[in-house]
Amino acid sequence: MSTTEEKNTKVSWNPWIGVIVAVVALFGSQIIAGVLLSIYPALRGWGGFKANDWLSNSIAAQFIFVLIAETLILSIIFIFLRGYQGAFKKIGLRRPKWIDPIYGLAGLPAYLVIYFLAVNISIYLIPGLNTTEKQQIGFNNPHGLLQLTLTFISLVILPPIGEEIIFRGLLYSSLKKFMPLGGAVIVTSLLFAAGHIPEGGAAGPLYIAAIDTFALSLILIYLREKTNGLWASMTLHALKNGIAFVALFALHLT
Repeated sequence: MSTTEEKNTKVSWNPWIGVIVAVVALFGSQIIAGVLLSIYPALRGWGGFKANDWLSNSIAAQFIFVLIAETLILSIIFIFLRGYQGAFKKIGLRRPKWIDPIYGLAGLPAYLVIYFLAVNISIYLIPGLNTTEKQQIGFNNPHGLLQLTLTFISLVILPPIGEEIIFRGLLYSSLKKFMPLGGAVIVTSLLFAAGHIPEGGAAGPLYIAAIDTFALSLILIYLREKTNGLWASMTLHALKNGIAFVALFALHLT
């Protein structure tokens, strides 16, 4: 990358503020979505057990939660960036190119290789590591076209958009402003992985999900750098989630 190109990709805002906005958008959106979602059972006058059951097991409730959270993430980032000229391009939101999906598809085998190596290294270093624990994704046994469609949108469409914009977009671009490239890659990937550790639910921390998402993040960031955009990363992210969706709900492999 030339000096001019590198300058054009540097963020113009205080990078620490960018990091704070990314973290607030990520966690704040989930808290607000949870509060807003809880209003419905309260208005219906449901008791604690019925309300909790609806919030935890209803496909519609899970879909609404994801939709509200992702919408809030995008809104917060949009409000923050709109005051900076060229800010959206600097976090990778440029016009898509026809080659972007191809790069995303090509990233899949690279991710699988890195994931395989990371898991085996982790097993060697931590012999008791549980690699078979199931991820609690919040969608239990969807049936019928409507429920499967809502689940697909919630897992395969919305998260790759929101998570790429917040992690490989705002967070990574801000971190690159004040630390070496390698450091920005590692910190972004560690934070992305840490966000998936609680997905073990009542069974405890899901470390295998952290290993998985850390490996995925390395390839997603490579695509971000290679294409100077987020569309290839979104493609790979959606493809990875799509494979999991098919395995879980179409083939019932796990």
